[in-house]
Amino acid sequence: MNLKYKKIAIKLGSNVLAAKNGLPDKELMGKIVAQIAALRKQGVEIVLISSGAVAAGRSIFPVNKKLDTIAQRQVFSSIGQVELIKIYTELFASQQLYCSQVLVTREDFRSRTHYVNMKNCLSALLGNGIIPVINENDVVSVSELMFTDNDELAGMVASMLNMDALFILSNVDGVFNGDPKKEGTKVIPVLDAAKTDFSKFVVSSKSDFGRGGMITKCRNAQKIADLGIAVHIANGKNEFTIAELMKPEAPGTLFPPRKNTSNAKKWLSQSANYVKGEIIVNEGAKNALLSEQATSLLPIGVVKIKGSFEKGDIVKIKSEEGTSLGVGKAEYSSEKAIQRMGKQKHRALIHYDYLFLD
Repeated sequence: MNLKYKKIAIKLGSNVLAAKNGLPDKELMGKIVAQIAALRKQGVEIVLISSGAVAAGRSIFPVNKKLDTIAQRQVFSSIGQVELIKIYTELFASQQLYCSQVLVTREDFRSRTHYVNMKNCLSALLGNGIIPVINENDVVSVSELMFTDNDELAGMVASMLNMDALFILSNVDGVFNGDPKKEGTKVIPVLDAAKTDFSKFVVSSKSDFGRGGMITKCRNAQKIADLGIAVHIANGKNEFTIAELMKPEAPGTLFPPRKNTSNAKKWLSQSANYVKGEIIVNEGAKNALLSEQATSLLPIGVVKIKGSFEKGDIVKIKSEEGTSLGVGKAEYSSEKAIQRMGKQKHRALIHYDYLFLD
């Protein structure tokens, strides 16, 4: 068996799954499931991050104008998720495979313990040959708990499970070098820049059914590639896209993986939204952290503590000029950190193993 990837996360956008009438495109979904089944039977581990619940609910249930936007989304999701997982169950069963439903919110990634528990559950499903179908739990998600879109969720899942690759399938052929509606514009096959200003050439339009746009997809893809996971953005409307992405000459746009990162650091890389406080460090500590040598943050290099945090909380690290340096997991509370600030012979406030730099 000579496969390009052995572990992949596949994200299906709402515009891939919806037919022109807004209803789930069962024919295309069947072809997608058949490709997943073929790879699974070759030993490839696959998780599926699937949008489409809200769109499915909106298509089969009339809008009640008395509901506000959030309540409407909750109703559509609650009804649509049943329809969506029913379709997946039937399609996977026709391929002699089982699938499972996993609904999550951003809050589920906040605690390291909860994060590990979720990882163990997904690993157990994969270990038993089951395809996890993961989606945001829009029924309970409100603005502060919502992911930017399912691309962000897919990146978190791919990072959590140490996937070889993430396939982001939308209704576009990839990342274009300009407005795809204009003649002469082409798909960029590889985006290998460490830092790219996507706004210079990516059109910032949003999809009909989803929340995100191409700039959001690119920034998320770049972030995941930096963690050592290959990311492909391709057109999921093409019926053989998943199979073709496993070949050396893949369609769409590839963000090549750039470095390997520990599991703890992968978790921290997704934790910027869960920060409890800030640690301001002096120039010496800043230079030490940014050097090539692995360095923990000692209290002697701390000049100020902002906010209140406990042991195990995520904290932001900044320079005295206000530049963000990264995030880390506090080894003790802000109260103890203030007592030890600027002093020698105390253990690290943030250990290197739980430090992720920007």
